[in-house]
Parts: sequence; structure tokens; C-alpha cells
Amino acid sequence: MIPSVAIVILNWNGRKFLEKFLPSVLASTYTNKKIIVADNASSDDSVSFLKEHYPGVVIIQNSSNEGFAKGYNTALKQVETDYYVLLNSDVEVAPGWIEPVISLMETDKRIAACQPKLLAYNNKQLFEYAGASGGWLDYFGYPFMRGRIFDHCEKDTGQYDDAAPCFWASGAALFIRSAVFHELKGFDEYFFAHQEEIDLCWRAQLAGYKIYVQPASVVYHVGGGTLPKGNSLKTFLNFRNNLIMLSKNLPLATALWKMPARILLDALSAWRGLFSGDYGYFFALCKAHLHYTGWLLSSKKQSVFPDKRGGKPAGFFKGSVIWAHFIQKKKTFSEIIGSK
Repeated sequence: MIPSVAIVILNWNGRKFLEKFLPSVLASTYTNKKIIVADNASSDDSVSFLKEHYPGVVIIQNSSNEGFAKGYNTALKQVETDYYVLLNSDVEVAPGWIEPVISLMETDKRIAACQPKLLAYNNKQLFEYAGASGGWLDYFGYPFMRGRIFDHCEKDTGQYDDAAPCFWASGAALFIRSAVFHELKGFDEYFFAHQEEIDLCWRAQLAGYKIYVQPASVVYHVGGGTLPKGNSLKTFLNFRNNLIMLSKNLPLATALWKMPARILLDALSAWRGLFSGDYGYFFALCKAHLHYTGWLLSSKKQSVFPDKRGGKPAGFFKGSVIWAHFIQKKKTFSEIIGSK
């Protein structure tokens, strides 16, 4: 019997996306699947729309907007299946998108999570900002991807079409074994949203699991459906959560020197934003550092820490992606991973 798959779409006021993209998900050819919408207390008519037009879709209604992290944690406690597919509401899936990922994961039980290739819905020749073809992490904890370096998204010419280990898989279309998700205690709810999938994948690798990208599976992501790129809240969450993630997952001896270095790099970025007139970016970064300091000094840190630290993560770049991209002017993933 083929493994069971639950496609779980977390929704918050996304009726227009459900109306537009749910048909492509329902057309998925994988036979042993169920489709669930976990609604984060939407104030629009998402739930009534689903009940009227898609009665076969299971609806889980969270009592409040719990963000990405807690919203999924709450919903997935109620879903029994072999694999979860956490899918953003603003994603169109290509035909046959589930089969290649499940086939790959079934060949190696140590693959805990996997993502498809993410292309931009509005320009399907380009890799998409939130996922591209597999996530990496640089020496100072800055995430980048095969196909996207900061704001530069490469054209997809098949250059990253190999199934390969990576550091993290995008939360926009995340396949994960249900047993591993719960073994790792799910997402860190303190994050609320942004980078919780990187933290989860890091903890999975420390526990001895693998993270993969399978580009034979393709999805198209609109992006910015809830918080658009450049939004001050998004900037705050990304920087705060990234610092917390590093503090949790790095070995203590490494964190003691790397965190001050990283904070200095963030400060330089903040001042660069201020002098260029981006006041929202500057204040969001200052707020992120203040909140990180509060988290660090708290005696009761409300976070999920790694239970195991024996695994050696893949997809780690022993260099600075900032230096490679902004100083050496390298724009593509292929150029950067070849730099020293």
C-alpha cells in the first residue's frame, strides 16, 4: 500500500487564493491523499466558501490567528497520516507533483523532509524567492538557496534539477514525515512566522536525519500572500527568529563568538538601510535585536531546543554569502558555492 499523504493548507483570510489554486491541488493524481485546510480564525468568508464549494475538503478551525508555527502545530495534532505536505494557499501545483517526492523519501527513511522546486507563479521561468531549489545556510547564519541569492532570483534553465541534500526545505511546500515532525516537537511556536522551517530542518539534521530537494516535483508560488517582501513586520520576524535559531542550534563554544559577529553584521545592514532612507528596515532590525536580547536573558525561554546534536548538517556554506554577493558581486548559487 502506498503511503498516506495529508496536504494541509494553512489559511488566514486567503479566500481568493483558495478559489484560485485549490483546484490544482484537488487535481493531484496521488491516490492515497486527503486535503485539509487549517483556518487560522479568518475574518473573511474562507470557511463558508470551502463548505459551499468544496465539501470534500476537511476543515480544521483554529480558535485564533496562531501564525504559521503554532497554527500548524495545533492543526497537525489532529491529522493522522504517514506524510504531511504543508502547502501555502498561494501555490499552484504542477501535475504529478507528489509522486516524485514520496518516491525519493521512501528510498531512504532518514530523509525527514523534502521540498519540490519552487518557481515564481507570475514568471514561471524564474526561481521563487521563498524556496527556489533547496535552502542553504552560510557561515554566519544567513539563508540562501539554489536559485536565489538575497533579492536575485535566477532563471531556471535546469541547472539545479538534481535531487540533492540541502540545509532546509521551504515551508511554502514542505513534505515531512509525520512521525519525525512530532518527534522534534514540531515548529518553534515562539517564532510565530518566518524561518521556523529552517529551525525545524536544522534540528532534524542534528538528530541524524536528512533534508532534500526533489526538483522533479514543481510548484508555482505567488509569494507575499500574508506579509509582502519588504514589510517591516516580516523584517523583524526574520532577523529576530534567525538570531534565536542560531543561539539554539549552534554549539555553545561557536555561538559565544559567532553571535557577536552576526549582530555586528546586522547592525551594519541596519545603518546601511537608514542612510539609504529605509527607516522601516532600520527600526525593524533594532526591534529584532531588542527582542532577541529579551529572549536571551529570559530564564523561561519559550522555545523548542534540539534534543540531539549528533548529526552533521548538509547544505552549509563555509563562507559569507554577504561577502560573495555584495563585495565579490557573485549573483548565482553556482558562482558562490565555488568561492572560498
